[in-house]
Amino acid sequence: MNLPNITSADFLPLLPAILLVAGACVLLLSEVFLSATSSRAYQAVLTAGTAALGGILSVWLMFQPAQKVFLGYAVLDPFSSFLSLILCVGLGLAALSSAGFLHRRGAERGEFYALMMFATAGMSLLAISNELITIFVNIEVLSIGTYALTSYLRRGTRPSEAGFKYFILGAFSSAVLLYGAALLYGATGTTMLSQLTQNLGQAVVDHKALVYCGVILVASGFAFKVAAVPFHMWTPDVYEGAPTPVTALMSAGVKAAAFAALVRVFLSVSKGMDPQVPFIIFSTLAFLTMIVGNLLAIPQRNVKRMLAYSSIAHAGYLLVGVAALFVTHPKAGFSLLGSTALNEGATLDVAKAQADALRGILFYLLAYTVTAVGAFALVSALERREDEDKGTAWDLDRFSGLAQRRPGWAFAMAAFMLSLGGIPPTMGFMGKLLIFRSAVDTGLIGLAIVGVLSSAAGVYYYLRVVVYMFMRPVPEGAHTLERNWGTELTLVLSTAAVVVLGILPGSLTEWLTQAGSLFGGQ
Repeated sequence: MNLPNITSADFLPLLPAILLVAGACVLLLSEVFLSATSSRAYQAVLTAGTAALGGILSVWLMFQPAQKVFLGYAVLDPFSSFLSLILCVGLGLAALSSAGFLHRRGAERGEFYALMMFATAGMSLLAISNELITIFVNIEVLSIGTYALTSYLRRGTRPSEAGFKYFILGAFSSAVLLYGAALLYGATGTTMLSQLTQNLGQAVVDHKALVYCGVILVASGFAFKVAAVPFHMWTPDVYEGAPTPVTALMSAGVKAAAFAALVRVFLSVSKGMDPQVPFIIFSTLAFLTMIVGNLLAIPQRNVKRMLAYSSIAHAGYLLVGVAALFVTHPKAGFSLLGSTALNEGATLDVAKAQADALRGILFYLLAYTVTAVGAFALVSALERREDEDKGTAWDLDRFSGLAQRRPGWAFAMAAFMLSLGGIPPTMGFMGKLLIFRSAVDTGLIGLAIVGVLSSAAGVYYYLRVVVYMFMRPVPEGAHTLERNWGTELTLVLSTAAVVVLGILPGSLTEWLTQAGSLFGGQ
C-alpha cells in the first residue's frame, strides 16, 4: 500500500486552526482545577490572546507561496489566509465582549470559550478546503460548536428555541449541500474541485440535468449558511435567542467562512460549465436579499432583530460581489439582473474584474466583522437578564439618552451604525464602494442601483438608533450601566478600526490586492 507523501509544509495552512484547538484544550483542562467560586477572568484573555496569535500566523501565511496541501484536499493561498485573519479578529473581539456578559449572568465557564475556538477552527479549515466532502465536514465542525453556543444559556425558552431552530434548519441545509455534492460526484466522478473543473465540461454534455441539479442544491446549502433570501428564515429568531456575543460571532465568522467556501467552489465550477448559470443564481439571490433584508429591518424596534435583518441585507451586498465574479461578456442593452456593456465593442478583462471583486468581498467581510461584533458588544452591555423573557432587553428605548450616560459608548455605537449604513468616512462606506465599483466595472448597473437604493433605505433604521442615543432623554428609573474592561476594549478596538480604516484604507486595499487571489486563479 502506498502511503501519501505528507510533509511539514502540508500543515502550514492548518496552523491557525491547530493553535485555536490547542487553546480550547488548555481552557477545558484548566476548568477541571477550578471551583464554582473561582475567578475565570483569564479565560477571555486567553481566548483573545490565542486569536491574536492566530491572526499573526495568518498574516505570515499570506506571504507564503501558494500551494496545494494534503494531496489537494486543502490549499494554502492568500485568500484563505486573509479569511483566517478575519475569523481570528472576530473571535478575539467576541471573546472580549463575552467576559462582562457571562459575569453578569454567573455563567462563566471554560467550555463557552472552548466552543468558540473550536467553531472558529472549523471556519478556518473551511476557508482552506478544496474538496466537497472536506467542505461538508468542516461546515459540520463549525456548526456543532455554534449549535451548542446558541443554547449555552439554558434558562428560559428563547435560547432553547433558538438552538432547536438552528440545529434543525442547519442540519437540513447541510443535507441539501451534501446531496448536491453527491449529484456532482455522480456526474463527474470526483469531489476534488480541481478535477471537477476538468470533468465538468463533459459531464454537462452527458448528464446536464444531474449537474444543474447538483449546482443548484450546493448553492442552496451555502445560501442557508450566509442567510440569503429565501433561505433566511432562521436568522432573526436564532440571532435574538442566542447569547449576544455568540450572535456576534455567528453574524461575522460563519458568514465569512461560508462566503469563502462558496467563492472557491463556484469559481471552480464556473470554469467547467457556462458561467452564466452561477451568475443567474447569485444575481437573483443578491437582488432578493438586499431588498427583503432591508424592508424587514425597517419596522423593527428590537435592536437585536434589526441587526439580524441587517445581517441578511449585508449578505445581499456581498452576493453582488460574488455575482460580479461570473461576468465574462457584458451584453448590449440594460438589464436589471444582467450585465450591460458600458462601452460598445469594449472587452472585459475577466482576470482583473475577478481580482477586484475578490478584493471588495474581502474588505467588506473585514469591515462587517469589526462593525457587527462591536455593535453586538454594545447591545450585550445594555441588556439585562430579567428583561429577556419579556422581550424588552433589546428595545430601542434601551438606547435613549445613552450619550448622557455613557458618551463613549454612544460615540462607538454611532460609528457602527454609520458604518453599517455605508456613510463616510467609515470602513463600511469603503466596503460598499469597492463592492459596487466591481459591480459597475463588470456592467452590473441594475444590481448596483438596487444595492445603493436599498442601502439608502437601510440608513433610516441605523440612524434611528443614533437619534435615540443623542436626542432622547434618559428614561425614568433607568438602571445603572455596568462598565466592563472587556466590553470597553472591544468598543475601542472596533471603533478605531471602523474610523481609521475608513479614512485611511489605502494600505489595506493594496494588501488586499495580494489577498484577493485564489490558488490556481488570478
